[in-house]
Amino acid sequence: MTPNDFIETKAPQLAYYGKAFLDNQLDYEEVKLYMWDVLEEWQCVNYAHQSQFTELTAIQTNTETDTEKVFWHLLHCFDTWSEMMIRGNQYLRQQVNECCDYINLGGEMPLNCVGVRP
Repeated sequence: MTPNDFIETKAPQLAYYGKAFLDNQLDYEEVKLYMWDVLEEWQCVNYAHQSQFTELTAIQTNTETDTEKVFWHLLHCFDTWSEMMIRGNQYLRQQVNECCDYINLGGEMPLNCVGVRP
């Protein structure tokens, strides 16, 4: 699995978790568990991908898409902010919601969304 395949698989799942959390249908701890599972899987994918290709190929395929940037930004939000902060701060809540919508629906990339690969 390439990094792009990984993001294409995991991004919609993260958006689903994010929306369910915002709609009070999913506990914050479930989102955190998912986040750690994603990071553990990413470590395996990223390592396998880097070991299979030459440096030139890695440079050509390491280009992050906007979806990937939003994915990592959203993951970072759940890692950085507490449940109470995301639920209570309208700006953070809106940012999480916009990131989930972008992953699910596309459109314009959310403002101030600066996600990078770990």
